[in-house]
Amino acid sequence: MAEDWAADVRKYSTNADPNAIAGIIRYCGISLQKRDSALVALSDKAEVARVRENFLKKKLGLTNSDADLDKAIIAVGDKMKGDRTKNRVTLYYLLAENFGKLTALSGSSQAAAKI
Repeated sequence: MAEDWAADVRKYSTNADPNAIAGIIRYCGISLQKRDSALVALSDKAEVARVRENFLKKKLGLTNSDADLDKAIIAVGDKMKGDRTKNRVTLYYLLAENFGKLTALSGSSQAAAKI
């Protein structure tokens, strides 16, 4: 699946940090190769729980209540409601941006050169 993740992120965050995008791509890894796992179904409660537990809590280290984290996920989903499909990289970027955690995702600048 060839996708321009940075272009999709920039639809919502015009000055998106390429290092943070590259960090999310590294974090998602092989799951981005299949369309189904590269997209997020926010209507699926289990999917929302996975985003909350695996990305927000484990990756970003957030300790907010589940209700607050779920509210943020839904708010970002509402921001993206113009897109029928929600790209995982874009959703994760917007969530990290919302919580001020983009620097936690930034890795080497070499990875950013690839996007």
